[in-house]
Amino acid sequence: MTDAILRKNDQVEITIEDMGSEGEGIGRYNGYALFVKDTAIGDRALVQITKAGKSYGYARLVKLIAPSPYRVTPRCPIAAKCGGCQLQHIDYARQLEFKENKVRSCLMRIGGFSDFYMEPICGMEEPYYYRNKSQFPVGRARDGRILIGFYAGRTHSIIDTEHCYIGAEVNDKIISFMRSFIERYKIEPYNENEHKGLLRHIVTRVGYSTGEVMVCLVINARQFPHKEELIEGLLKIEGMKSICLNVNMEKTNVILGKEIIPLWGEPYITDRIGSVSYRVSPLSFYQVNPVQTKKLYDIALEYADLHGDETVWDLYCGIGTISLYMAKKARKVYGVEIVPEAIEDARANAKINGIDNAEFFVGAAEEVLPRKYKEDNIYADVIVVDPPRKGCEQSLLDTILAMAPKRVVYVSCDPATLARDLKYLCEKDYELVKVRAVDQFGHSVHVESVALIVRRSC
Repeated sequence: MTDAILRKNDQVEITIEDMGSEGEGIGRYNGYALFVKDTAIGDRALVQITKAGKSYGYARLVKLIAPSPYRVTPRCPIAAKCGGCQLQHIDYARQLEFKENKVRSCLMRIGGFSDFYMEPICGMEEPYYYRNKSQFPVGRARDGRILIGFYAGRTHSIIDTEHCYIGAEVNDKIISFMRSFIERYKIEPYNENEHKGLLRHIVTRVGYSTGEVMVCLVINARQFPHKEELIEGLLKIEGMKSICLNVNMEKTNVILGKEIIPLWGEPYITDRIGSVSYRVSPLSFYQVNPVQTKKLYDIALEYADLHGDETVWDLYCGIGTISLYMAKKARKVYGVEIVPEAIEDARANAKINGIDNAEFFVGAAEEVLPRKYKEDNIYADVIVVDPPRKGCEQSLLDTILAMAPKRVVYVSCDPATLARDLKYLCEKDYELVKVRAVDQFGHSVHVESVALIVRRSC
């Protein structure tokens, strides 16, 4: 098969037979694979080629000839345009099947695992209105209208919206007020191409168990006009606990800067996961789905198999969410996180909960753990890792192998790097016992998972 068979703009009929890792449907035309966004397994579709390579290509959906039995009508009218929900057109049960298969496939294909127990995926009872954090870019349309919404998939074009079906419902009131405030006081939205304008993003956080609300405005300056009117308007929204500014004057796609300027209230909100309360500040990492996070942490705690006399190291601990969850069952827990503000929150969270057997260190996990092991000869019965999407550095994995804990609980937001890291550990002294996927992000392609590996000599 060569790219001479199909060319850009050609139209062909295909049946979608599989799904790619990003949720694209995969169909074949005379053996030639085509990846097509917004399709579902079982769709018979007319598609138009957008890019043709030698062995596979990409196409866009032109017309559904016969819809899949797994296809549903999205609740959100802009779901196909917005970059937040790639799977809202697919039945939720089928979404869960896709995510479980995604984790299993990575473990088999990348990790080389064949003999492991995959527990059934932990799905959501209500896959709507679950996000406790939202980030709304602000811009201006060509006709001058204010745009507040979300980026279209793989672009920085803002899709204007007044209602998000996966965000907290209080966001509707916040965005409605901010839209009128911006227009009334002529607040200029940030233009990332020209690096001009004031207001870049509106970031909201909501404590699902407490009802507390935070609004953080990301600005290209250190001052914001009409602060009194801003505060007065936002305080009419029930639950408002924190109003602040985040200064980001860099020419960057990174949303948040490093400086927080409080305007009103506390510089944080509080929330609970199970019986543990957490203080969440604007720069804190905190799981966006509190209901599923409890399930995720319960699985991690079950896999850790703590009986009260264990020493646990929690790497990439954030604001201490997993650390404090584990501390109630362990003798001692040590948390490591590179963000100083997060460690401040972790220490405050330990105090709030009356937990005195948790200690926290600032620094990169791949630097702190090797140094502590070399200098202090530290020990762990259980190590928990919850790394970013890129996974763990090899130096960290080598230190885990040297410390030889009985169990390693790996919480992952990317099944590909999970498989890579588990392969490295299990080629040495460990074996993969069980894995469970957890749907934290309904209607998106993302999936969390928890894996347990144990030392072979145990």
